Amino acid sequence: MKLRKSVAMVVAPLVGVLSLAACSPGGSDDDAPTNVNLDQDWSKADPITVDVYDGLANYMGTQGGWFGKVVKDKFNMELNIIAPNVAGGGDTLYNTRVSGGELGDLVVVDKGQQMDELVEGGLLLDATDYYGSMTNVPQYDPAVQHLNEGKEGIYGFPTSVSSLKPTEPSEGLEPTFGPYLRWDLYGKAGYPEIGTLEDLLPVLKDMQDAQPQADNGQKAYAISLFKDWDGNMMVTAKQPATLYGYDEMGFVLAKADGSDYQSIVDSDSEYVRALKFYFDANQMGLVDPESTTQNYDTMFTKYQNGQVLLSWWPWLGQSAYNTDKNMGAGKGFELAPLQDQQIFSYGAEVYGGKQILGIGSGAEDPARLAAFIDWLYSPEGVNMNASQTGAAAGPEGLTWELGEDGEPALTDFGTKVFREGGADVPAEWGGGSYTDGVSTLNVSTVLPKDVNPETKQPYNYTFWPSYQEQVANPLSEDWSARMGDATSTMEYLQANDQLVVAPGSSFTAPADDSEIEAIRSQVKAAIIEHSWKMVFAKSDAEFDSLLADMQKTVEGLGYAKVLEFDMANAKAQNDARVAVAKEFG
Repeated sequence: MKLRKSVAMVVAPLVGVLSLAACSPGGSDDDAPTNVNLDQDWSKADPITVDVYDGLANYMGTQGGWFGKVVKDKFNMELNIIAPNVAGGGDTLYNTRVSGGELGDLVVVDKGQQMDELVEGGLLLDATDYYGSMTNVPQYDPAVQHLNEGKEGIYGFPTSVSSLKPTEPSEGLEPTFGPYLRWDLYGKAGYPEIGTLEDLLPVLKDMQDAQPQADNGQKAYAISLFKDWDGNMMVTAKQPATLYGYDEMGFVLAKADGSDYQSIVDSDSEYVRALKFYFDANQMGLVDPESTTQNYDTMFTKYQNGQVLLSWWPWLGQSAYNTDKNMGAGKGFELAPLQDQQIFSYGAEVYGGKQILGIGSGAEDPARLAAFIDWLYSPEGVNMNASQTGAAAGPEGLTWELGEDGEPALTDFGTKVFREGGADVPAEWGGGSYTDGVSTLNVSTVLPKDVNPETKQPYNYTFWPSYQEQVANPLSEDWSARMGDATSTMEYLQANDQLVVAPGSSFTAPADDSEIEAIRSQVKAAIIEHSWKMVFAKSDAEFDSLLADMQKTVEGLGYAKVLEFDMANAKAQNDARVAVAKEFG
């Protein structure tokens, strides 16, 4: 799977506040019925079309296909998806609709500033009278109450909620980050032990020497980089820090356990260490010279073609190259551990993720929308709606079924969909290709790793024993045999104490004020420019000179002020992690 590029909806409140001020909090809440019974046969209700403003959607228009048919059959409604990502991105569509006094009948927006803005302006409905009749969402009541804390009602429903402890990893069989190598070429190098990040370089050199060209005849490189996700820093230079338990908070690298906080421009920071790693790699001829000009999509194609040998993300190397054909030949990306690694893991979010679901105050039939939202948190709804990047199993009876042993397993159709590139849906399920019919909401209400109470297995089908047996191949068998018979990367990391979990606290950093935003914009541009130059410096002396110049430049731009802001947020985030771990310990 290819990770969808996240679009940060940083709301400019100027337009919104002016229009919101004219509205009274709560919208039509005074007219809302009390003790509404949601247990109705909504399929017999009058048909309606629901405008869904969805900050995560990558599709605009009417939801079609099998998911559209399910929603139509169960609730007699159609979903008209309004997607800022498709409409040009940014805040324009959001601000325009807020100015008009109606964002949507159903909304998926960021919690924090966006949600607060909408509540204050009366554009979200207080769903308290419906919440009492819900049967699925209340299982996650702590998350619901936490999200709506300080508000006189229930205006939003959290997403990616979990019944797992916040100290449990939220990821599936693979972590978010890790040193993933072309395992077959690592084998040709003799499966050497790798002590530290720097010890990876000679191993990569041996691997590149073993296969200097990919099957397509193009030159193969150990490392290939890209620029289009650079933010506060060079994104690919942040990734090695995650191997040692750090994640970013603005210009700060914060360790998951709260034991260390680093300014990224410090000479001894993990960020500068990564830049030096890339510099040394380039000196050894291991870095793709097109790294400075290519985008993510171009680089991804190179991974597909076997032209890149190292991936810091499993969802990059494995999704691009680990096809059935390649794995059957023993070729593919697997984690090759560093002896000193402590890989960063995001803990399960008991309070939910960064987005919320809400009902618009002007919705025609809020009770039906409340019933729909509640269904999205049911086992059936989670399986059918969950984001496909979370390995959603889809509809029971179509893509999966319970076997005679009571265990869930993919059907022949499900195998075609998830392992063989797709299939057309039977007419009784709506027809069309399965992929075209998946939910376009692009949001998971419940963490895919959570256990489905009906099957006693995780919602994520890749965890199922039946699936693990089905996908066994020469690559995975060789990796497992050399990793102590571990059945997954996460199992190996946890068994060897090489994972550090940041408790899922649902912490949201406050937005930059205008001064911080202005300084940050200049500083990050300087950091990114110098970082790329350092990677491709001609000598150690030039590398050191560029580092010194970067440090001097950003200090002159006011870096210290932004660093203080980011450092306070990083420490506040850790306080929230400590608190949630204690509360749910």
